[in-house]
Amino acid sequence: VEKSDYEIYLKKAKDFHDTMLKARDAGKWIAVGLNAVHCAISCCDAILVFHLGVRSTGEDHMHVADLFTRLPQKGISSEINTFKRIIAKKNLIAYENREFHQTEAIDILKLTERFYSWVLSNLPTYG
Repeated sequence: VEKSDYEIYLKKAKDFHDTMLKARDAGKWIAVGLNAVHCAISCCDAILVFHLGVRSTGEDHMHVADLFTRLPQKGISSEINTFKRIIAKKNLIAYENREFHQTEAIDILKLTERFYSWVLSNLPTYG
């Protein structure tokens, strides 16, 4: 993947991030959760494309976390764990036969905010 394509994924991440915040303000907890998950995935794509020229196309996003170990940043284990915690909620939010509650939405929002900020701090600004 072309290194400059990171901007495409970063824009997607920003759109998902902004929509996540609007959903929070509207009390739409499922939308908060799903936009958080998609924000994290797009963040992951952006940072991997920029630093490694790769992105995962697999269905299991947990495997993408393995690519993080190839990034040049030191001490990123907490970011890998944050990403995994976000992704672990995807099935619960989208497919399980139960409500996704406000407290869960706020938790995933906080994780996503932290991951999104870390990604932004490790990429050049665009556009």
